[in-house]
Amino acid sequence: MKLGPHLHRIGNDIVAAYLIETDEGVTVVDAGLAGHWSELVAELSGMGRSLADIRGLILTHGDTDHIGFAERLRRDHAVPVYVHEADAARARGEVRPKASFGTFKVGATARFMLYAGRKGGLRTTYLSEVVAVQDGQVLDLPGAPRVIGMPGHSPGSIAVHVPIADAVFVGDALTTRHVLTGRPGPQPAPFTDDPTLALASLTRIEDLGATWILPGHGAPWNEGAAEAVRRIRAAAQAR
Repeated sequence: MKLGPHLHRIGNDIVAAYLIETDEGVTVVDAGLAGHWSELVAELSGMGRSLADIRGLILTHGDTDHIGFAERLRRDHAVPVYVHEADAARARGEVRPKASFGTFKVGATARFMLYAGRKGGLRTTYLSEVVAVQDGQVLDLPGAPRVIGMPGHSPGSIAVHVPIADAVFVGDALTTRHVLTGRPGPQPAPFTDDPTLALASLTRIEDLGATWILPGHGAPWNEGAAEAVRRIRAAAQAR
């Protein structure tokens, strides 16, 4: 799905990944679930592109619903996969998340689990190799994506700021659809290792001025970073 001149999304409001397109090629942000591979290929085709045009894949963190087709892209198509150094072991499957479920509703949770199951969430292949990145680093990839450290959901969670797309890709630093309750709108994400730290990390993006806030779960948000952060803080206080 095309969101803007340089911006595409695959997946849906349950699990999503993104493509940045420039004259230099394509950067992919997050790899969803293994079954999103066919959607990746189809979206590229609709753009007049192919897998050969992908210059790199950036992971916002190392959880299984964000690394789905990453190893396939790296192994079979020589696409480098970038992840924050603090989440490299997580992306390789050497450490596992420690967060609990927290609040949930049976229907919404079942929809998330069923969708993940249909899209290969039970057969995730971890990364064999990654390229470690750090906070503040600007990657030599289409769109000149800048890494913003957002620890909390995981130690190496990041946001990815791409000015040419007027967008910040936030992974699970926040969500606009809680996958366990179905509640819409900007709010803290579930399965977060350190909720207090995750909330504090939002200061890293609120003054960016980017229109698009693009989470791994939920609808794309186009009312600006500052408004999204304001609503998340209000939602956190209401808990």
